[in-house]
Amino acid sequence: MIEVQNVSFTYPDGSPALRDVSLSCPPEHIFAIMGFSGSGKTTLLNCIARFLHPQSGCILLDGQDIAGMEARVFRRQVGVIFQHLNLFPHLNVLENMTLAPRRVQDRPETDARAEAMEMLERLRIADLALSYPSQVSGGQAQRVAIARGLILKPRVMLLDEPTSALDAKTTMEFAQWLRELQSDTGFIIVTHDLPFAEETAEKGVFMEAGKVREEGHIRDLLQHSTGDRPHV
Repeated sequence: MIEVQNVSFTYPDGSPALRDVSLSCPPEHIFAIMGFSGSGKTTLLNCIARFLHPQSGCILLDGQDIAGMEARVFRRQVGVIFQHLNLFPHLNVLENMTLAPRRVQDRPETDARAEAMEMLERLRIADLALSYPSQVSGGQAQRVAIARGLILKPRVMLLDEPTSALDAKTTMEFAQWLRELQSDTGFIIVTHDLPFAEETAEKGVFMEAGKVREEGHIRDLLQHSTGDRPHV
């Protein structure tokens, strides 16, 4: 479980991005962080990912403050997929998949390749193994990026605007695919796409001006939706 407790963060220019934010993300669930651009949702994700360090408050992973965790231990438990997927263009899908297991976890190349192929088959994208990032669609690239993260067996995956480059049909296919994975891994998703959040997540929050405005079950939140909510 990820717990955010009274977290505040201000950028060096004095702009407050998070103001006393608290929330709980249940294990092995899909949790959505929603809000307008500038609401603080990506800053919060970066704090959970340890790319930013809050000035006050703390973030717990299964009861342990992430600030005190060894970096390698933390990275094995929490994966991150950025809005720009950062697949290495000069490596094919299989090579992208095996890079982290070999370099981060010191796995032999043969073991890493076998596990990568098993993951690709499980996620129904084994036919892309020898393709390069420039040869796959946006939806396929998202699946490859998540497969690359899942091969490290994290407890939680953080996704920043995962549908920003997808059309409506591909977004709904991606949502269904993502739900199939949650039995093994929890997902925290930053998104402005409310239909995607409703289709995918069970619980979530709306953020506004660096604060959690509402928290609860997604369908309950959207039933009370007003015109000032983010939408697509």
